[in-house]
Amino acid sequence: MVNLSVSLAGVELKNPIIPASGTFGYGREFAGLYDLNVLGSFSFKGTTGEARLGNPQPRIAEAPAGMLNAVGLQNPGVDAVIAEEIPNMAKLFRGPLIANVGGFTLDEYAENCRRLGECDQVGILEVNISCPNVHCGGKNFGSDPRSAAEVTSAVKAVTDKPVFMKLSPNVTDIAEIARACADAGADGICLINTLLGMRIDLKSKRPLLANRTGGLSGPAVFPVAVRMVWDVYEAVDIPVIGCGGVASAEDACELMLAGASAVEVGAANLRDPYACKKIVENLPAVCGRLGVENISDLTGAAHR
Repeated sequence: MVNLSVSLAGVELKNPIIPASGTFGYGREFAGLYDLNVLGSFSFKGTTGEARLGNPQPRIAEAPAGMLNAVGLQNPGVDAVIAEEIPNMAKLFRGPLIANVGGFTLDEYAENCRRLGECDQVGILEVNISCPNVHCGGKNFGSDPRSAAEVTSAVKAVTDKPVFMKLSPNVTDIAEIARACADAGADGICLINTLLGMRIDLKSKRPLLANRTGGLSGPAVFPVAVRMVWDVYEAVDIPVIGCGGVASAEDACELMLAGASAVEVGAANLRDPYACKKIVENLPAVCGRLGVENISDLTGAAHR
């Protein structure tokens, strides 16, 4: 028997597999297909202070070995999430949820995290700092170490829940950003978010996405995720959630070898709604081949 349990900043999960925010909604559709309690946790749709309709259509485009999305943080706003979505998720999943939090100002991040952190079902706050800072000309919070640290400090000041900062790969030095977040009090790091990409329609000679650019996800980004998880594991002494292109139990174990304590699965859920369930089911066999009895022993093993 393989022990699949892992710990994230004191939050215990039965296994390391977590559907990534934006690819699993609030769990309702997937709960009609299988028991969500087979998962370690799931990160629900990114929440902002006010309801957002998102970007104009089209906002999804295919790419070789992946997809581009420019959804634009569509969500019903923090009031509706707390009043309606979290109680419903508590009926579908008995473990700790991960609340993905967005914002366009420091105050919005802090208020959203304070309110979501007060919800019993929320075990971890996953702070998406790929959002544009409206007070700094639209530059993403996560592209500058000082801004990343400011968001981390603002959130840590208002909640006792573990705070994991979700980092953008669209930076020169991911380790520098991670260190800034850790120094500001982050309990963990989640990476990577999507890579900035673009497609052009040959017939219309126009961008395929109405937003022009979008985030690339899927197997194409997996090697980038492995490298960045490796770099961040060496840079900080806090747990890392690895994410980016994971499509199999083997992929999950590879990210853990690079330094991840748990693994989020994103675009694979859109291709196969049973993807996470299959990965969980296949983990014991892969761990057996790797000769480990506790999956947590894989974390960072490639560094040793």
